[in-house]
Formats: sequence, C-alpha cells, structure tokens
Amino acid sequence: MAIIDLHTHSSASDGELSPRELVAKADAMGLQTLALTDHDSVAGLAEASQAAQDCGIEFIPGIEIEIEFNPGECHLLGYGIDHESEPLQEALSMLAQARHERNRAMLEKLREEGFRLDYESILATSSFAYIGRPHLADLLVRAGHARTRQDAFDRYLGKGRPFYLKKACLELDDAIARIEAAGGIAVLAHPYSLFVSKSMLAAIFDAWKEKGIRGIEAYHPTAKYGQCVILERMARERGLFVTAGSDFHGARRPECGLGKTAGGMPISHRFRDELVHALESFRRG
Repeated sequence: MAIIDLHTHSSASDGELSPRELVAKADAMGLQTLALTDHDSVAGLAEASQAAQDCGIEFIPGIEIEIEFNPGECHLLGYGIDHESEPLQEALSMLAQARHERNRAMLEKLREEGFRLDYESILATSSFAYIGRPHLADLLVRAGHARTRQDAFDRYLGKGRPFYLKKACLELDDAIARIEAAGGIAVLAHPYSLFVSKSMLAAIFDAWKEKGIRGIEAYHPTAKYGQCVILERMARERGLFVTAGSDFHGARRPECGLGKTAGGMPISHRFRDELVHALESFRRG
C-alpha cells in the first residue's frame, strides 16, 4: 500500500527536523506524497518543495492556522497554497508580530516569579522566524524548571496554567478567505480538539461547510480509530472530503509517527486522491 502524510511540521514552526530533513525521512520511509503544514508559517515550503523534487516525492504545500474558538482549540489546514500570496503573507506577518509580543509578555510574567530564561538565545540560533510556546517550554526544561516540553505546558504554559496568555488568532471567515486567495482549500484539522459534543460537532460541520470548509481531517493519532470512523461518516453525509495525517513533529511525540495516523494505521493513498480531486475542482471553479 502506498503511504502518504498530509499533516506534518518542520523546524519552520515547532517541529524538530528541518524541512529538508523531514523530506529525507519521508523518502527513507518510502512515502510517496508529503504535505508540510507548519503552524502559522510558510517559511519551510520552498526548501521542502525543492527537497521533494530532488528525491521524487510528490509535495503538497500547506499550512496550519489556529482559529479563534472556545471552549477547545480550532486549527485549519490549508492545502495547495501559493506561499508567496500577498493576503496570506500579510496575515502571517501580523500573527508573527503578535506571537513575538505574547512571548515577551509571558517571559515577563515568568521573570516576575523568579524564572530566569535566556530568550535571546532562541532568537540568535533559530533558523526561522517562528518562535512559540514550545520553544519557551524548551527554555524551561533547559533551565531545570520542567522535566519535558509537555511537563512545561502542563505546569506553566498550557491553557489555564499560570503563565498562559491568549494567542492572537484569525477569525474563521478570514482564514478561509486568505487560504483561497492563495489558491488553496481549507480543511478542519483534528475536530475532536474543539471539545464539543457530537451534536454540536454536526452543527459546526453544517455551518462551516457553508463558510467554505471543504474537508475534514477525520483520521488523527490523538483519536481512537473508531472515533475517526464516526468523523468520516459525518463528513461523507455532508459532502465533505476526508483527509488523514500524522501531525508529525519529531521524536518528542512518538504517538505521531510519520506516515501513520489513528490506531497506528498507515495513511492510504486514497486520502491523497481525495485532496487532489478537491483541489482540482476548486481551481476549475
């Protein structure tokens, strides 16, 4: 069975591998199609695209954008985007500035409580502009205030924890419009992270389809396989296509292995075919 992955992250956001290293790993594992979907960043797409071309892997340029939502978290995957699109670049620049200001504010809160963290070291050594909470968590680990990145989130930086500050996010309509302006289509990532009931999820799918959501990432390693089958059925009932991904970040998240999704299932080429068909339909108008 051909193996693909439609949801991965590189060091251009909070992944461990550089875009080129990520593609090399995919190639070594025999993946035939790879999408890079870094958080609020397209900085790694050119490098990943060239690396994929060099080794013969089909590459799908993407992004993952966080959307304003409560009570849980809402992430939107954009596929087939032109990373040089001006409307998209404008939004990402705004988010980057807001993220930098948020980082500084969280660091100030930490310092007021006696934490001494060398934020400048991250700025000096990072290959990309994206610096987020995972990098602050790593600083806490290196300074001996937390055992692991996840421990730092659980104790200090996660939603509802002492040093958490709300993140600047795009509104759903705005994010969809910018993805489409960049030639791409919008897919709702890992819907269970919305933390709503099944009936509410169904209502959201109906409403957001009207807004321009075209697909649902039904299969994700943080959900049980049976739960993902339910999501696929809900998507099919509404004429939404279905994707699957690993949400690969690197060794720190072993449950998110490259090329695998819920229940350790290899990601089938059928999900790639659905995505490509949806992209072609969108571009034909």
